[in-house]
Amino acid sequence: MIQTECLFFFTLCIIKNTKKKKKNCFYSLIKEEENAQMTGSNPKSSNIMITEIVILRHPVSVCVPVNHKVTLRVRAEGKGLLSYQWFTEDEEVPGGTQADLTIRASKTQLYVCRVNDHFQNYVFSEWVKVKVLDIDKSGLPVDWQGEPHIAINPKPQAVQPGAKLSLRCAAFGIPIPYYQWYRNGQPLLDKTSDTLEIDGVTSEHGGSYLCSVSNVLAERWTEAVDVDIVQPDQPPPAALTATDKVALLIGNLNYRHHYGLMAPVMDVHELANLLQQLGFRVVSLLDLTREEMMAAIEKFIQLLDRGVYGLFYYAGHGYEHAGRNYLVAVDAPQPYQTKNCVCVQRVMLQMQERRTAMSVILLDTCRKWYNQGCIPSVIKPLGPNGNTVYGYATCEDAEAYEVQDGGKSTGIFTKYLNKHILEAEKVTHVLERVSEDVGKDPLVTGKQAVEIKHTMKEPRSLTDKVRTTGHTKELRLRDICWRQANELPRKKQLTFPCGVEVEVSFSALFSNVLVAFATVKTTPAQTQDCTVMLRSNPSMEDIFSRPGCSEDMDSLLFNETQNSDCTLRLCSLQRLKGSVVIKVDLHYTQKDSNLRRTESLQVDIGMPLVASCKLYRENRAAKDKKTEGATAQSMSNFSHRKSQQHQTLAAPHRHFTRKAECAAKKATTHCNEPEENDETEAQDFRPYK
Repeated sequence: MIQTECLFFFTLCIIKNTKKKKKNCFYSLIKEEENAQMTGSNPKSSNIMITEIVILRHPVSVCVPVNHKVTLRVRAEGKGLLSYQWFTEDEEVPGGTQADLTIRASKTQLYVCRVNDHFQNYVFSEWVKVKVLDIDKSGLPVDWQGEPHIAINPKPQAVQPGAKLSLRCAAFGIPIPYYQWYRNGQPLLDKTSDTLEIDGVTSEHGGSYLCSVSNVLAERWTEAVDVDIVQPDQPPPAALTATDKVALLIGNLNYRHHYGLMAPVMDVHELANLLQQLGFRVVSLLDLTREEMMAAIEKFIQLLDRGVYGLFYYAGHGYEHAGRNYLVAVDAPQPYQTKNCVCVQRVMLQMQERRTAMSVILLDTCRKWYNQGCIPSVIKPLGPNGNTVYGYATCEDAEAYEVQDGGKSTGIFTKYLNKHILEAEKVTHVLERVSEDVGKDPLVTGKQAVEIKHTMKEPRSLTDKVRTTGHTKELRLRDICWRQANELPRKKQLTFPCGVEVEVSFSALFSNVLVAFATVKTTPAQTQDCTVMLRSNPSMEDIFSRPGCSEDMDSLLFNETQNSDCTLRLCSLQRLKGSVVIKVDLHYTQKDSNLRRTESLQVDIGMPLVASCKLYRENRAAKDKKTEGATAQSMSNFSHRKSQQHQTLAAPHRHFTRKAECAAKKATTHCNEPEENDETEAQDFRPYK
């Protein structure tokens, strides 16, 4: 029995050695032919000229997923017809007798092509590798053309001194990608493979690492990861960071076909200021049509990328249908239709596709079930990605409310959100505190309850720091795009013919609302009683002309400036198609003649703030409104006196809420908008959105 087993083992060894020798002999034969070609000798014939065939294009190495179809190409020229034969390091490729070799890559292999003519001349192409990675390829685009696609990003590590550091990056690419590793934004010499290895690390090896992956088609950057050098008794740091933080805030209040709201003005303004304190790049917009909302969201999505915290906030009318939430644009007709609104789940899907480190959507809007018979928006289901958060002002089939307190209006949900948002807690814990406070508010007890949905797998917070080391091209592009939407005109110094000097400065209350301030700085002796007035060309729509809204806006202006002589409000900048010219009219009395005179100068301020992003989209509703003669009110000049402002803000302070009925309910016996509760209390509530 022992002899039989030994004989069987001996036979297997002979078979394995024979296969290995055959493979080595085949590879050696090809190399021998290549060497003969290079030295000018040929073991078969020493009189053959081998320089008459020239390879114009060699095949290139590639890196692809398993079973991906790959085409290797060689281009050559010579006398007469040329023939081709492709080889692996093991054998001839069956049927590989064309200049182009198309294979279904199943394993990593080397390939070479021999080109022959009919005069027994031959030449070999360069050896190329078809590298096959058996890893997840779910994110690979359907129409992938070969640009680098990073499938594996390096992972953060905590390494003890003297240990080995190993970071891996894997990417598909045609041609095969080139790797370059960086530490703290500086390239590491000779670190150009997909795996970075450092033996015997010291404290100087700690820092932020990332890898550039490129080929002739494009360049991609991995996520930046932290490598911490820790002592054996020290646990690894648990602090989480973001590569950037971006927020889009939209508040709709002046609806063309539905009752107006008041709270979004202050809610969006205060939340924007708080998010800026947390390091967010904030774009805040008021009163958008559906096309403008879609364009703004598209710009917002472009600012997101791997590692970024993205936050989307909306205050305005809204409803729920078939499990999806819809945001009502200011131009939405009656009745509501999904095609006239923005689907929240579609926004979250787009945020997920950008591979953000955290995606947060906060909605201060009603969620009444509405028109259950119509067809919902068609979108694919959300992926099982972690670190996504929904914060709803109210639960399903319920309303959200706004409250007025003296000259200030606010949504109940946003009131408590702004109270807690600066806390250094996990974002879901912050929203839980908001929910508890709303639940304790006697004004909405039994009427409004916050709902939180999330897939948080890490304790990420809105207060997490932004990691600034290892800047990438994506970060620079985000910076340029964000600055474009927030660029203010420069301060202007105007000198009138009479010698009076007027300073014109600018402030952004929102990303689409600009305020111009005019201040008389110098008055010559021959002039007195100087006043200035501002106008714009074109004149801009004043979205705060309704009673109530103007009070909130005036309070903001009072905080912005207390010394200006005149203020001009420019709203709806997203609809600008060209530059804005500010006209400054100076009125003064000439002492010598005691006559009242007027002089004018103008300043071209270009397309400020979000106007430069060209969100404007021509839509039928706007055209119809112009045709009917219902154009928006032109921007009017107004001067602010401190005493008048003080009287407005110091008016009797009383706490109340108001019910606003749907206009369509008054005019007809039925209304297709979400139902609203009929409140008859002395302090009745206004369904917020």
